[in-house]
Amino acid sequence: MHTRPLGQSGIEASVVALGTWAIGGWMWGGSVERESIATIHAAIDNGMTFIDTAPVYGMGRAEEIVGAALRGSYRHKAVLASKCSLVWDGTGEDGYYHFSADDQDKVDDATPDPKYRIFRNGRPAQIRKGVEDSLRRLRTDVIDLMQTHWQDPTTPIADTMHELLKLKKEGKIRAIGCSNATPEQMAEYLAVGPLDVDQEKFSMLDRDRAGDNLPFCKENNVAFLAYSPLGQGLLTGAVGPDRQFQPGDARNRLPRFSQENRRKVADFLADIRPIADDYSLTLAQLVTAWTVAQPGCTHALLGARSIKQVIENVKGGAVTLDPRALEEIDRAIAEKLRPEK
Repeated sequence: MHTRPLGQSGIEASVVALGTWAIGGWMWGGSVERESIATIHAAIDNGMTFIDTAPVYGMGRAEEIVGAALRGSYRHKAVLASKCSLVWDGTGEDGYYHFSADDQDKVDDATPDPKYRIFRNGRPAQIRKGVEDSLRRLRTDVIDLMQTHWQDPTTPIADTMHELLKLKKEGKIRAIGCSNATPEQMAEYLAVGPLDVDQEKFSMLDRDRAGDNLPFCKENNVAFLAYSPLGQGLLTGAVGPDRQFQPGDARNRLPRFSQENRRKVADFLADIRPIADDYSLTLAQLVTAWTVAQPGCTHALLGARSIKQVIENVKGGAVTLDPRALEEIDRAIAEKLRPEK
């Protein structure tokens, strides 16, 4: 597994990170703690040492499972990342309203339990509380990377960043990142202190960030961590046009998982499959290798709920595609995955 630095933090992390959204046991059909811990151990044992989680994944559950998995020697082998600035079960005084389960068109961080209402809160007191709560759930004295999960428009970024820098000085976090941010917002962080990571949705199906965040990160030595690089499984080839999803699966209401769109993606994957075969890769591994080969993109975040999935994901971070293969893939993307007008 290749490694790359997290900005100017001095931390080296595997180019493929293990995402624990699904391990939190919600939105994607639940999880079993014993299997989740075994999955995390398998990731670290096979070189995927970068573990990314968040309080809102299962309302603390994912962090608790990650904390249980990293007890003992595993903690020292892992680069542990979490997030702050999202508050669940909140009221109108808890920040900027993010969304709830009633918002069917916003599912990236929503919970299926309608009793929760999620707010963005970047106020210093909440940032500190969020970090302290994460340290407790993760059973650790320090979190290697702390990222603001979403940006709170009601709180000046400078206020949020000053608190994160205090926590860093206190030794509770080692590096600072943001997620779901614009270049302008990242510039506000950088005006106060070092920003090491930007985590954004980026894939062959989500290429908006290629025109703004990626160039900004490359120019400012900010690591870029792509989340959902496999298009929530759509780019693996395992989710064909005839696939039926179980009740409660978020994909039932995601437009990109419509049968028509799945047909379009299947046609694209058929075009790039020979390239995967040339490298003895699965489609998922090829897509991962393409992702971390994009200028400015340093890391890719892949979820897994089984040892088998982890083993497959690892290889995508251990291969380097030659320029010709990248050109062929880009040509197929342009021809087959053109955005809907």
